[in-house]
Amino acid sequence: MSSERRRTVELPDGRSLEVHELGDADGFPIIFHHGTPGSGTIYARWATPGVRVIAYDRAGYGGSTRRPGRAVVDVVADITAFADALGLERFATWGLSGGGPHSLACAALCDERLVAAASLAGVGPWDSDGLDWLAGMGEGNLKEFDLVLAGEEALRPALERERTDLLAAPAEKLREAMAPHLSPTDSEALTAGLAEYFRSNMAHAIAHSPDGWIDDNLAFVKPWGFELSAIDRPVLVVQGGDDLMVPRQHGEWLAANVPGCESRIDDAHGHLTLAEHLVPEVHSWLLAHS
Repeated sequence: MSSERRRTVELPDGRSLEVHELGDADGFPIIFHHGTPGSGTIYARWATPGVRVIAYDRAGYGGSTRRPGRAVVDVVADITAFADALGLERFATWGLSGGGPHSLACAALCDERLVAAASLAGVGPWDSDGLDWLAGMGEGNLKEFDLVLAGEEALRPALERERTDLLAAPAEKLREAMAPHLSPTDSEALTAGLAEYFRSNMAHAIAHSPDGWIDDNLAFVKPWGFELSAIDRPVLVVQGGDDLMVPRQHGEWLAANVPGCESRIDDAHGHLTLAEHLVPEVHSWLLAHS
């Protein structure tokens, strides 16, 4: 397995995306949509035989140009453009946490090159029938989304402060810095390699500004711009039962509303533990649909 490789892809609208790759350059391409806040840096544990893991910094994060006012659906044009730039003939995709909706947007609207998608601990649509979006979330999320609902002017100063705290926290202090967002399962897991990965991933994401973080949150509380009913290819929904960032009911709601999907909801997992333990299994599921 090779080390992570990076490049910049220019988009038709003049913006650019920073793209990251890991693994077999000749393997089957699987595109990763990172969480919120996050970037496209790839955890070494995700290297999977036969897979070319490709990720990117979503607009406004890391090395990618901001797109103010973006909706979730806008990611489809970005993925299509960089699939073209990389010459991908077929690919699969998955998203973690805030990346989950972006993976589902691709499942609904990407062209026939996309063969399958997965959502791991992904949120459901805001204001959907049968989903109490904020129920069961930790104190950190509840405070953050009070500000999200008040708009960017209220949200930005708070995320600037949190950004400063996260950038100042070494990996061994990340669990303390993220405590208001962590379930017991995730708190126990956020040590060693996993803490180092998420610390460096978020540091790359917000090194210059919290713009991507702000734009993600604002996008989550408005219409996504597509209907889940448009999904007509294989989708896997994975959810942990002990998750204060994206509670169990989000996974259950998606499992009931994404047409024909498979779902795996596991009380032994939280939010971050999915990234630590289940990604190679998800890659294998996506490969089976390649």
